[in-house]
Amino acid sequence: MRKGEKISVGISIGDLNGIGGEIIIKTFEDNRILDFCTPVIFASIKVMSFLKHHFKSTIVFNSIHDPERALDGKVNVVNVWKENVNIQFGKEDTKVGTYAAQSLIAATKAIKNNQVDLLLTAPINKHTIQSETFKFPGHTDYLAQELEGDSLMFMITNNLKVGLLTDHVAVKDISSQITKEKITQKINTIHQTLCKDFGIRKPKIAVLGINPHTGDNGVIGTEDDAVMRPTLKAIKDTGKLVFGPYAADSFFGSNNYKNFDAIVASYHDQGLIPFKTLSFGQGVNFTAGLNKVRTSPDHGTAYEIAGKGIADYGSFKEALHLGLKIVKTRKQSEELYANQLKNNSKANKKYKLT
Repeated sequence: MRKGEKISVGISIGDLNGIGGEIIIKTFEDNRILDFCTPVIFASIKVMSFLKHHFKSTIVFNSIHDPERALDGKVNVVNVWKENVNIQFGKEDTKVGTYAAQSLIAATKAIKNNQVDLLLTAPINKHTIQSETFKFPGHTDYLAQELEGDSLMFMITNNLKVGLLTDHVAVKDISSQITKEKITQKINTIHQTLCKDFGIRKPKIAVLGINPHTGDNGVIGTEDDAVMRPTLKAIKDTGKLVFGPYAADSFFGSNNYKNFDAIVASYHDQGLIPFKTLSFGQGVNFTAGLNKVRTSPDHGTAYEIAGKGIADYGSFKEALHLGLKIVKTRKQSEELYANQLKNNSKANKKYKLT
């Protein structure tokens, strides 16, 4: 974060035929948010003006061509493209998908170059965004390539945090991808982010099994006994508070999840179905493990209600607030660490033997 300035938030527009534009406008219509951050939307002033008039908004945009020219107290729009876009709410359109990709690529470049402090992404259509130049299953996979670190999809609310060992992977491929190395990497990433980004000193982490009933002693699969259990024991032996594997079918219904700071699910639906059931509309998708902060709402393009002015922007707003909080926490941690190094250096010089 640049000294003396508000946190700059780079926002990718997502699929223009979905609800992304609407939830962005609804979020920043409240001018009080501009006291805490400076929004920088990567799209075009033509598109944002169309959306403003369509949703009868009073929001005022500041058109710029370079994110470094963003002004505090304004809702800034970087013109990523100049041409008109044919927006047809609720329709899948590969042409519109190319603009979603352009917006994401430009916003990601800005955060890589420290021109913005936080990346906030509106929902994309994973099918229409595909092209010769963009071949990724989703945001997380693209950001894993572009940014530094070990990326992990981490779904967040105030009372529930769910991470995934595998995310956008076909069911038939899940067990082959869950290895000792992957389990260790993902749990280490979650442990680190709980400490660094959420200030939890000794996090307790629960891990869900791969098979129903964690394999029932090999009757329903051997992966839990052969891979999961010995790996979790090895991690626990390092001092981390890691528990499991737990049978997924009863874990959430029994409220056992409330006893832990985070839950690690083996695959996408095992973790996201209970998460969205318990917190839909208030959850945040945080890409943990990267050197930059990226958050997103917990829902998709919602074509069925796109353009109708009835989209709930609660999750997008929560994604903004969580992202701002994590950026501040990381900055405080970096300053604390820098001060410790400085003090240790002074102490070493003071007591240096000659």
